[in-house]
Amino acid sequence: MDWSRAKSVLIFAFLLLNLVLGYQLWLDVREQWNSNLDWTSLPEETKAVMEQKRIQVPAKIPSDTPVMREVTVRFVDPEPFGKTVKLEEPVDSKVIFTEKELRKALEDQIPGIENYKYDPLIASDEAFVLNLLLDRKWPMFEVQMELFYANQKIVAYRESHVEMLVSEDDKEQKVLPATTALGRLIEKYLPQGAIVKDIQLGYHGQVYNETLVTAPSWRVMLENGDIYFVNAISAEVYHPQS
Repeated sequence: MDWSRAKSVLIFAFLLLNLVLGYQLWLDVREQWNSNLDWTSLPEETKAVMEQKRIQVPAKIPSDTPVMREVTVRFVDPEPFGKTVKLEEPVDSKVIFTEKELRKALEDQIPGIENYKYDPLIASDEAFVLNLLLDRKWPMFEVQMELFYANQKIVAYRESHVEMLVSEDDKEQKVLPATTALGRLIEKYLPQGAIVKDIQLGYHGQVYNETLVTAPSWRVMLENGDIYFVNAISAEVYHPQS
């Protein structure tokens, strides 16, 4: 065997592999850069209002404008938020901060937990909150699972069981940019000194006789916990606290 030639082939193969991995890393970083904007991407008139009202936007502003549709679901549980179920084996609450570990630790005790995503911005003194994911991607902000904890252990859960109501009238539309939704809030709704903590696209709606009619919406959360929803189709604003 020609060891000199074999060594050259191996070196070339490793160099080629490093080039491929480096290129993939560059693509991932570029995609991450392009997937979010900051407050400087807002229109000049909006930035002027920000300065006047002393509003801050440290949150990243999503740049994607996917095609989405309105969705209607029906709650199927007698109780509005479902029945509380105790876990046979309590689980260490630290897994809540890692989605993969969370699902692995609870999948045997909570069927369907892989369909939910942890929402770190919504919580109570006794429970972590997860939102149901539509198409495994978009959170439904009113369809939730609660993980109750005590003594640093997850000890029980409660979820809202729903069924999808399909309608032929539900047409897909391209959603409004997050910059448009945020600009509308800054100019007309956000109070003096507001700090925008998070901007997220999902589904928001209201319940009518056990039926939840939702539309694609931008959820904008402030530093003080206040929440605004902007319909990503009509630009209508809903402020639960008002």
